Amino acid sequence: MTADMSQTRVRRAPLRVSGSLLGAMAVTFAWSAGFAEAAPTVIAADVQSKQWYLSAMQAEEMWKITTGEGIKVAIIDTGVNSSTPSLKGQVLNGLDATGAEGDENDDYDGHGTTMAELIAGTGQGGGLKGLAPGAKIVPMRVADTQFQNKHSVNAYDAADSIRAAADSDVKIISMSFGSEFEMDREIEAVKYAQRKGKLFFAAVGNEAKKGNKAIYPAAYPEVVGVAAADRAGKVSETSQYGNFVDIAAPGNDVPFWCDQKFEGYCQGNGGTSAATAIASASAALVWSAHPDWTANQVLNVLFDTASRDWEKDTLSKYLGHGLIRPSMNILKGKGDPGDPDISPLTKERTSGSPASSASASSQPGKGETDEKAGDTAMAGSTADAEKDDNSRLGLIIGGAAAVVVLGGGAFVLVRRRRAG
Repeated sequence: MTADMSQTRVRRAPLRVSGSLLGAMAVTFAWSAGFAEAAPTVIAADVQSKQWYLSAMQAEEMWKITTGEGIKVAIIDTGVNSSTPSLKGQVLNGLDATGAEGDENDDYDGHGTTMAELIAGTGQGGGLKGLAPGAKIVPMRVADTQFQNKHSVNAYDAADSIRAAADSDVKIISMSFGSEFEMDREIEAVKYAQRKGKLFFAAVGNEAKKGNKAIYPAAYPEVVGVAAADRAGKVSETSQYGNFVDIAAPGNDVPFWCDQKFEGYCQGNGGTSAATAIASASAALVWSAHPDWTANQVLNVLFDTASRDWEKDTLSKYLGHGLIRPSMNILKGKGDPGDPDISPLTKERTSGSPASSASASSQPGKGETDEKAGDTAMAGSTADAEKDDNSRLGLIIGGAAAVVVLGGGAFVLVRRRRAG
């Protein structure tokens, strides 16, 4: 069976563990003391108090300089409900690639809307506040297994969405979906997006304990694979790992819309889905602050300023280059943008000419991880890592040792494409 033939038979499906409903009492988070469970009463106005990572990442300070204005982010997901209080005025026209009834603003699950709010939500009406509230969202709706079972859909919706985003004026593509299968049409669309100068983030998946297979598009060389880490900076025990991980971002204990009814938020493990949205928002902040940079330069800076306890330019198979820290560039001006035409992922020229031998030297890209890069300490599923507090990598923000909860679980999604 060819890759494209498999595309017609395998659908991606969201995987989510149930989370608790947000409580009326705010939870106080201690950076080094774990987290409290939320009370079982929904109240939307309390949701922002659960977004622990905003203060940890110094969002308020960064927003004095940039909010992500001028940056458009394509979200390839279940659709985006543009009518939530937090997204009014934030969502532009996009694409319904499913070919089914409805459009890109008909979110049949609630997942895509959550990703949009995590990136660009204004926080109005007590909704989620995005890390880049000045950015705009371009929704690209694709089908998951349940949706496909109810509708006749386009088998190439993901690839078509990537190509449509590449042809648009969006700068960033965020895809918190994935599949275990490589697909020819999707591969070509991903390469096309890179040639068009887009920065593509995708979730590596939440099944580290269930096979830990490579997930696409995150595992394609041209895509930034995003892992989720816990509040102490260790990889979530469910976050998939391997040479496809490029960077890690907050994921654990992130609020999300409970379902497509949009009646309330739940609290649970956001996993690599939430991490991907937050990584995309981080890129939007940096790119907005440096509008003349290329996607390569934005990504170079994110890699260069990531928090890690291993040698620079080597990769951990759990956290990639480390924990994302946009504040290091925006507030402190740190980070080397490097060659605008050399991809920090593939070490090749994205302008069409071959990379120089110097640029394609011994730095490991996808497929080359450094086994000495603190991987044992990063493995949140290991007993040794849990016992050794000194092994926990804190997210150092603005030079201070503020530990960030970045973490885990199965809030979403790796959706698998299967026959209906």
